[in-house]
Amino acid sequence: MNHEPSLLKQLKLWHIVVIGLGYMAPMAVFDTFGIVTESTDGHVSGAYAFTLIAILFTAISYGKMVKAFPGAGSSYTYAQQVLNPSIGFLVGWTALLDYLFLPMINALLTNIYLSSLFPGVPKAVWIISFVVIMTIMNIFSVHLTVSFGTLLVAFQILVAIIFIILSATTQGQELSFKPFISESASISLLLNGAAILCFSFLGFDAVTTMAEETLKPEKTIPKGILIIACTGGALFITVSYFAQLLFPSASLFHDLEGASAEIAYKIGGQLFQSIFVAAALTSTIASGLVSHMSASRLLYAIGKDGYLPRRIFGYIHPKTKTPVWNVVIIGGLSLISLGLSLEKATSLINFGALIAFSSVNIAVFIHYFIHQNKRSLSGYISYVLMPLLGSLFLFFMWLNLEKTSLFIGIVWSVIGIIYLLIVRRKNTITIPTFHFD
Repeated sequence: MNHEPSLLKQLKLWHIVVIGLGYMAPMAVFDTFGIVTESTDGHVSGAYAFTLIAILFTAISYGKMVKAFPGAGSSYTYAQQVLNPSIGFLVGWTALLDYLFLPMINALLTNIYLSSLFPGVPKAVWIISFVVIMTIMNIFSVHLTVSFGTLLVAFQILVAIIFIILSATTQGQELSFKPFISESASISLLLNGAAILCFSFLGFDAVTTMAEETLKPEKTIPKGILIIACTGGALFITVSYFAQLLFPSASLFHDLEGASAEIAYKIGGQLFQSIFVAAALTSTIASGLVSHMSASRLLYAIGKDGYLPRRIFGYIHPKTKTPVWNVVIIGGLSLISLGLSLEKATSLINFGALIAFSSVNIAVFIHYFIHQNKRSLSGYISYVLMPLLGSLFLFFMWLNLEKTSLFIGIVWSVIGIIYLLIVRRKNTITIPTFHFD
């Protein structure tokens, strides 16, 4: 009998929703607002609505795969089980770009917010403090992390609601559909915005790494994924709508990248601007907590199978029931942000996310339609049409991927192939078996 410690099943639906929304960071809607206003010619809400509809197809694909394979590895596990173990490893390897660098991005954003309030404090102080706190909190039980994250997410949503109320009551012009559609709008403009906003929805996929710690994951995770995507999307659309009424053109901003501060000041003056900055800071902390958590679980899944040293990456602490060494490793890697700019760190996550999304849509088609022969009318819709629509949107994302992301992603993939060839000779790989009802 196996007496080794394992991840503890304890998460319920509301835990999953909090983790996903924390990862998604509701206040992120303001970070890209100025840039997307310019790229969509004042149709940010329309771009968000288009992106939500398009990304839902991939979100549904994740829900279908976690029903079949409720493991901690997310896209790594699905590709490993359906496509090929080696392909699964490479999917997990490339997905690590997304999972490893998001904690660094949150560290950099935290530094930006705190440095604006305390300009005399060195950058290293904020980044190191942030990383240490995230690491310590993730070492302890998941319940502690999620409970603290709940408060942070609730505060963000509260500030977003206050923003909506203030903007609705102080609006100088009547409500209109212009933020969604107008005579100057076009599909190409909405696609331009979607190319940027697509990554605002990262979070629904991250919760699948928590499947082994979730009660009835085959039911809970799919529900959570839809709630996360729809709640986040509805919040993004509503907030951007009222912000767009205030700032219908990018020319009204002095600084496109710093548009959030200008929006907050116009709505509620310096007081609300201070509250707004506090909400933005809690956004990075909440996202930092859950991105750290999900990255450690992906490493655990890969390590447990033997692709990485099991004694370290497959280790679960007997008391905390968390992958302690992975948590510490993620913390150590996050310190790389001391030498990175926000722009460079952001460009590193997109390749891994697109690989993961694409592989999951392919896995749905192969697992259900090919392997399980589900070829009724509903089967064609669920397992062919829907993943195909999700893949078509992702194809557009691939076409708009930054050259830096593409180059780094290819180099990282080549390193992964070389590592795979070496590790399969030396290590004993154990592919997990899932039992179906």
